Amino acid sequence: MKQLMVKPEKCIGCRTCELMCSFGHFTQFNPRMANITVLEYEEVTLAVPVVCQQCEEASCMKVCPVKAISRDENGVVSINYNKCIVCKMCRNACPLGNMSYSTKLRKVFKCDLCGGDPKCVRYCPGKALTFEDPDELDERKRAVAAKYVEAVGKEG
Repeated sequence: MKQLMVKPEKCIGCRTCELMCSFGHFTQFNPRMANITVLEYEEVTLAVPVVCQQCEEASCMKVCPVKAISRDENGVVSINYNKCIVCKMCRNACPLGNMSYSTKLRKVFKCDLCGGDPKCVRYCPGKALTFEDPDELDERKRAVAAKYVEAVGKEG
């Protein structure tokens, strides 16, 4: 399953991901309505995009008293707003704080991976966000490492 991957070292802190997310979901440029949040650490000049990790053992899903949160066929943990009673228990249960609540819309929300085409990834100018299969990424890293080991072995 593809996942949002974050490379904080590439984040330029522009917050375009937040703006495109909020616009894509709610047709307004409002970072408070985004399913992604950029945390800035000025002391070390670092910006880190934080997004739902689609946890294997999703706490938000476990605590929902009406089973409004479930995993779809693509592995995405999503909210059924027809069932949701807005108790906000899911928001409290998320260990990473990746569930949000809008007082204006009176609903909780979280990353839904934009149906498989995350806007935050598409518009990230620094390429700090990617959408890929971590297993494929691990295979590529192993292949590169194997070539390196082979090259070093020939030199020594």
